[in-house]
Amino acid sequence: MSNLTRWNPVNEFEDLMNRYNRMFGLTRSGGEREGKDLFSRSDWAPAVDIKETPEAFTIEAELPGMSKEDVKVTVHEGVLSIQGERKSEDETKDKKHHRIERFYGSFLRRFTLPENVDENSVKANFKDGMLTLTLQKAEPKEPKAIEVDVQ
Repeated sequence: MSNLTRWNPVNEFEDLMNRYNRMFGLTRSGGEREGKDLFSRSDWAPAVDIKETPEAFTIEAELPGMSKEDVKVTVHEGVLSIQGERKSEDETKDKKHHRIERFYGSFLRRFTLPENVDENSVKANFKDGMLTLTLQKAEPKEPKAIEVDVQ
């Protein structure tokens, strides 16, 4: 007698989405199973591009549907942090959601800055849902020669 396994397409879809989210670093901390609340969770990470020129680094973060008041950028001890919250729209009685794929809630992205960045030079610009940070490179520090008297 052979064993029959009932095919459940929902479980297969959830497993696929869990693998996708793990691959892109979107899993919850603690490794808990996301399952049915996959689309209603509040943790997400905006897409970021990092570019380098001879003079500066540029970080571009996609934050559609957000305003500059929803975003906070800080630099502390060589770590650049971008954090904020995207609020979901209010429910109305005449509207029914059929599918929600955008992530809502708070986010935090951290980047360790290279040593050749001037932390005081960070400039931020927010336009059309795109946060652009420009970090000027610092002048390389000249090695200091220290003379030691030999006695």
